[in-house]
Amino acid sequence: MDGVGAQSRSVPWPPRGGRDAAVYGAAAALGALLFWLSDAYPAQMPVWAPWDFSPTVYLATALALIWFWRGLALSPPDARPATWRRVAFLCGIALTYAVLQTRFEYWSQHMFFLNRTQHVVMHHIGPFLIALGAAGGTVRRGMPRWAQRAIEWRAVVVAVRIVQQPFLAAFLFVGLFYFWLIPSIHFRAMIDPRLYAVMNWSMVIDGVLFWCLALDPRPQPPARVSYGLRAALAFGVMFPQILLGAIVTFASHDLYPYYDLCGRLFPSIDAIADQHLGGIIMWIPPSMMSVIGLIVVLNALRIHEETKPQATDEASAAIAALSRRWTGR
Repeated sequence: MDGVGAQSRSVPWPPRGGRDAAVYGAAAALGALLFWLSDAYPAQMPVWAPWDFSPTVYLATALALIWFWRGLALSPPDARPATWRRVAFLCGIALTYAVLQTRFEYWSQHMFFLNRTQHVVMHHIGPFLIALGAAGGTVRRGMPRWAQRAIEWRAVVVAVRIVQQPFLAAFLFVGLFYFWLIPSIHFRAMIDPRLYAVMNWSMVIDGVLFWCLALDPRPQPPARVSYGLRAALAFGVMFPQILLGAIVTFASHDLYPYYDLCGRLFPSIDAIADQHLGGIIMWIPPSMMSVIGLIVVLNALRIHEETKPQATDEASAAIAALSRRWTGR
């Protein structure tokens, strides 16, 4: 919280007071309204509105946005993320919300390839953009004190440190993608609302933790791992996902009968064609995200390395100036 005390007296959004209460109250009222509308008039809701309102998804999204904007107001100018990082963070939040709390949620339960699109967004693309936004410090600065204390609780810190161990982070990132696609488990998750929520939350949380580890722009320390290991993580998880996508793409029989039982959204796309499309979606976009992640890490390494010669040059110039002073040359 460096600099927050000095800045809080000059920023337009005070850390406490009526404005906070009004913002939280408006968010709660909007959530209550969306819940009532989606429960009473689901068929009349527009495509961008919740089909099956989830209070936890709405609450997580609303608080992330409130704390982000509040953190920006409380941050000194040099501590605020660059504009492009802010855009990346907001796009990541918006995409994740869109696949979980709009009509797309209904569509993804009736076509396998749309379900795979949903998972790629909430495990790869959305968390990738959130991590690229590097907004953790900003969001933390915007949290109330009780939330800051909660994430600083030793059990939470230790748990995050464990799951962000490089090997375990890569294993969980790939393993969860595989796990929820085991046909029997996938079928059970799609018919059990509680297990379905666990599946979705595990994909989003794991994606955010992995990409925040891999895309951390800072040198080590304070980053947990070196640039080389971050590059290996981003690139290494690509190959198991290519294998899984190929297995599903070239399967000759229906692996996921749930979608026939619940009724396909597009009857003209049969089970095998739907499965082929889903396999390609699991194959190509995640591979592209790994390549982009590798480029992002290498670019961060380049920027870090370019700052070293500058420091050396400044030291050399100072030594040269001192030499001229004493020698007259």
